[in-house]
Amino acid sequence: MTLQTLKSLADALAQKKTSSRELVTDYLARIDARNPAINAFITVDRDGALAAADAADQAIAAGHAAPLTGLPIAHKDIFCTEGVLTTCGSKMLANFVSPYDAHVVSQLKAAGVVSLGKTNCDEFAMGSTNENSFFGPVKNPWNLDRVPGGSSGGSAAAVAAGMIPACTGTDTGGSIRQPAGLCGVTGIKPTYGVVSRYGMVAYASSLDQGGAFAHTAEDCALLLNHMAGFDNRDSTSLERAKEDYVRDLALPLKGLRIGLPKEYFGEGLAADVRGAIENALAELRKLGATTVDVSLPNTHLAIPAYYVIAPAEASSNLSRFDGVRYGHRAADFSDLAELYARSRAEGFGAEVKRRILVGTYVLSHGYYDAYYIKAQQLRRLIAQDFQQALQHCDVIAGPVAPTAAWKLGQMADDPVQMYLADIYTIAVNLAGLPALSTPAGFSAEALPVGLQLIGNYFGEARLLNVAHQLQQTTDWHLRRPGN
Repeated sequence: MTLQTLKSLADALAQKKTSSRELVTDYLARIDARNPAINAFITVDRDGALAAADAADQAIAAGHAAPLTGLPIAHKDIFCTEGVLTTCGSKMLANFVSPYDAHVVSQLKAAGVVSLGKTNCDEFAMGSTNENSFFGPVKNPWNLDRVPGGSSGGSAAAVAAGMIPACTGTDTGGSIRQPAGLCGVTGIKPTYGVVSRYGMVAYASSLDQGGAFAHTAEDCALLLNHMAGFDNRDSTSLERAKEDYVRDLALPLKGLRIGLPKEYFGEGLAADVRGAIENALAELRKLGATTVDVSLPNTHLAIPAYYVIAPAEASSNLSRFDGVRYGHRAADFSDLAELYARSRAEGFGAEVKRRILVGTYVLSHGYYDAYYIKAQQLRRLIAQDFQQALQHCDVIAGPVAPTAAWKLGQMADDPVQMYLADIYTIAVNLAGLPALSTPAGFSAEALPVGLQLIGNYFGEARLLNVAHQLQQTTDWHLRRPGN
């Protein structure tokens, strides 16, 4: 049962073909077998999961089951989970047990899911390879010498390897879509503000957004139905009516206009990735869609704008980790200033320190106007590009990353090259738009390639519809790594 979709497992539970305890036991065994090689999980909550599974079976037997009752999932270790370690992949929080649940966690818990634990991630969600975790790098299940993508690499790898049927993640500059693409699963980032950030440890507050990983678009829609919604504890949460993201999955694609940005198909895109994307687009045309050429002329400015705005917000958000209230505290210090300095120097990893330094610099007197304000102006131009393009199409399509998964350590000494791997994803976060990655074939080295679909604000149901229809006529999303 460990390679089934969330929907098929829900059907099996409803038909009494299995129990939640049996499912949880099977997945825990899969984690025991696969996680030592892949390192996708930081924490496995075995006792809590089995207790929740037993409670789910009782609810099902009594006829009180919620929509997702008894289904096993996991959470990216950036979401606070009551009574369970929430480390953010950092030494700074290596022993932190959260006293409360994030909104996403509590919403899914109310829907009946059983959480098996917390998945590995780049420290404080800062990275594109999942090599920046204090708990070690995550390996790509398709090739253990390759990265899974980041920062939600543990979530994507856990789903791809069959350790869990679905998982939560966060996306600040592509951190759901990129690992979904590199690991051959489906991942969705909703419109900014659709999913509450309460209890989701902040990296860059104006960019962070929670989302979901699963094998299929249908499974992502099922999760998003319960993750999305207004939360008055989050000032960025949007107050709007609840949606049923499953509602449009079966709509035909006849008449759909897909925009192809010329900037996404130019220099830098690997030939094998281009070939896979073109094959996926050909399938969408067979389903009745048409493609039109569009332009996003400020795409080349997305990375410099992002790497001013995101580090600036990170430097502010991470100032709370000072060794006084919670988190790592240095053992030796002579005064308060040294306590701050030593605790932060010991608790934060190299990439986090790099981004704090950059962020502090661009916010400093004399540089704020030259860098931060200018980056925000570019952000507005990038958002306008998308709105102009979406006047000529219904969704925008292109690659998730310029290449398939690269080797572990390949970019370790060149952080700028790592940042460039997000060239096709970052602009979406700057604009606050919804986007997803769906499997679209394989590279010349038999590694997964993801097709990115970008929609207008609150267009999640349409994106899920397009991905679902593609998945009805292809089997890329059903293929599993052989490791």
